[in-house]
Formats: sequence, structure tokens, C-alpha cells
Amino acid sequence: MKFNTICVLGLGYIGLPTASTFATSGIKVIGVDINKQIVAGLQNGHLHLYEPGLRTLVQAALRSGNLTINSQPEAADAFIIAVPTPFKEQKKADLSFVESAAQSILPHLRKGNLVVLESTSPPRTTVDLVAPILDRSGLKAGQDFLLAYSPERVLPGQILRELIENTRVIGGINAASAEAGRDLYTTFVRGEIILTDATTAEMVKLMENTSRDVNIALANEFSHLAEKYGVDVWEAIRLANRHPRVKILNPGPGVGGHCISVDPWFLVEASPEITPLIRTAREINDNQPQHVVDFCRQKLGTLKGKTISALGLAYKADVDDLRESPALMVGELLNKAGAKVVAYEPFKIDFSHPDLKVEKNFRDAITESKVLLLLVAHTELRNLVPSEVAQLTAARMVIDTVGGWEKEKWEAAGFQYFRLGDGKSMQGK
Repeated sequence: MKFNTICVLGLGYIGLPTASTFATSGIKVIGVDINKQIVAGLQNGHLHLYEPGLRTLVQAALRSGNLTINSQPEAADAFIIAVPTPFKEQKKADLSFVESAAQSILPHLRKGNLVVLESTSPPRTTVDLVAPILDRSGLKAGQDFLLAYSPERVLPGQILRELIENTRVIGGINAASAEAGRDLYTTFVRGEIILTDATTAEMVKLMENTSRDVNIALANEFSHLAEKYGVDVWEAIRLANRHPRVKILNPGPGVGGHCISVDPWFLVEASPEITPLIRTAREINDNQPQHVVDFCRQKLGTLKGKTISALGLAYKADVDDLRESPALMVGELLNKAGAKVVAYEPFKIDFSHPDLKVEKNFRDAITESKVLLLLVAHTELRNLVPSEVAQLTAARMVIDTVGGWEKEKWEAAGFQYFRLGDGKSMQGK
């Protein structure tokens, strides 16, 4: 199947790179977003998000004339829905953006078109939600037009490479739809393209992220046990991982981002009676920011009136994405507990928060601090030189929640060093 024009709905962390990659591959692309500021910015070559190499890619796509930015869909050979699927109250999936995107396609849907849902969704969203909406056009999914689900499976910070190189799973509502999806993504995907049905493809994405979430929860629970029994969990994990069939992940302040912290709830919502393990893992990771706050309180005695430098607010290292960030949650909980939080996020220096003081540079964030709290292992923060930091701040205590600093170097520079999950240091061993 040949595609001359593609319409991509949603220009976020997945939609914009996808649209730009198709455009630089020689296909006409209409990039659509309902956010007027995003549309206006992109039309003038300004990006609203950070991803290594993305600015260069988008500008190349725009200069080529193959990528145009609009606030409404237009007629095309294929439509790709890449809109957010957050959750609402009680951890229920909010599919309103998917519904709106599907509805916006209706006036432009023609026989022979392909529609692909990329947004992470609960099982059967493609067949039970998207297909019935599109059928309102008078055309029948799988007969008059083709419909498939193909989840994004990329890592922030490496999106442009993984978008091209990773294996692509395409699930169609019938075989013809899956094959059409393969023809579409063959345009730029170099990795293997595997065909299946739509619901299996939806499950694949949810299973991938849920598996990681469960394993992170296990690491976090190990860290709690280590704190109780006077064990350094980082040492214990390192030793356990020397077993050829063991790979324990590292603990931390929690799990964030729009995927791992959200996707497992889609499975719990769909079948709560048979997902107790998934729910428990989510609850452990969701409670980890409070555990960090309790850890800080134990070291400081009280949090009230204490100035704490929260270093890093993104949900993971070396990205600017703050969605569902546990680091940000820690800052908010510390503030609620009476601490004065001064935050620094090197990848989003213009970020502001109603309850947190956010500084644009590291020096201002630590000058009057009582404790330096490492929440995100950004390269810039990991590479700090303790002896130099000591000259910039009154703080003489550091708390490392991500295993990003070397204890010996900080202690040599005159700091007390505490690390989440290190029960040895907690008991003075």
C-alpha cells in the first residue's frame, strides 16, 4: 500500500518525532495539535519539548516542505493518533483525547484509508472504542478502511534512534489492516516489524511497562528491608546480580513518566479481580516519594523550617519530562511537611511551581540549604565535585536517593552522606 500523505494527530513526545521522521523520509505530513501555542510555536520553528536531536529533525522536516503544522486534520491516506492517555480520578484511563481525535478524523475519512492508534491504551480500545467512532462515517472498519494499533516503544533521551531501530509491533483489526500498517512504517523503520491483532499489540505495550514497574517495586521493597536490617541494598543488589539468572533493578524515589507509572493501572482497571500483584507494585512505587520524605525527616529530626535543595525534578535522568515525576512529588510533600524547598532542574530552567522555589542555576539552589537531596541522576548532578560544592553552600549533609554519588568523596569533602536503602549508614556502621 502506498502513502502519499499522512496526518499525525498529537505533536507530543511521540507524535512530533514520528511526523518529522515521516516528513524527512519524503512523505507529505500534516501535523495536528489542539494546543494553539504548540501549533504557533512549531509553525515558527520553536519546539515545546526537549529531546536530543529533535530540534534539528523538526527544522529539517519543516524546511523540506513535507511537514506542515495545523490545528485541524485534513484529508490524507493514513491517520496516526498519538495523543495522551493520562488517568483521571481513581486511576481510571482518560480516553477523551483518543475519542476526540477519532471524531476529528470522521469528516476526512475515505475508502482505502488507514487509521493507526499509537496512544497507549487499555485492552480492546482499538476494537471497542476507536472502530465504532470511525464507523459513524458510514464506512466500515476492516472493509472500507483499515484500522490498526501500533504502540510506541521508545526511551526518552533516545527516541529518534529507537523510533527507527526498535522492533515495531503492529496489530490490525484484521490481517489486511496489519499489513497496511507494515507498509506504512516500512517507510523509516529499520527494526523488525511483527504483525499481530490489535488487542495483542495493546497488551504487549502494557505488559512491557508493567513488567518493569513490578521489578522496580521489588527493588524498592528490598531497599526498605535493607534499611530495617542494617544492610546496604546497593551492595546487596550488586552481589545478587552476579548470579547468572538474576537481574535486580535499582531502587529510587519512585516511578514516573507517562508510561511505566500509568500503564499498569490500565490493566488493573480492566480486570481488578485478577491483577493483585500489579496493583501492589503500583502502590509500592506510588508510596516511594513519601518514603523519601520520611527518610529525610529521620535524618533531620524535623522538616519544619529546614531549607532543602531538591536536585532534579524530571522523572528520569537527562530528560525534561516532569509528567508523573516522583522527584516533583517529593518536593511537594516536603513543602507540605513544612520544609522550605529550593529546586533545581537543569533541563527545565524556566519551570515554575506555586509551592516550590525553583532556581535557574545550581549555585542559587544550594547557597542557604541545610541538606542537598539528589532526586534525579542527571549527568550534570552526578558529576558534581564535592569539594567545590562545599564552597558554595552551608549544607553539610547530602541525601542520595538514586545512587548517583560516591560516599567517600562527599565524606572527604566534609559532608554527612546518606543513601536511600543503605541501612549500614543509617545504623552508624
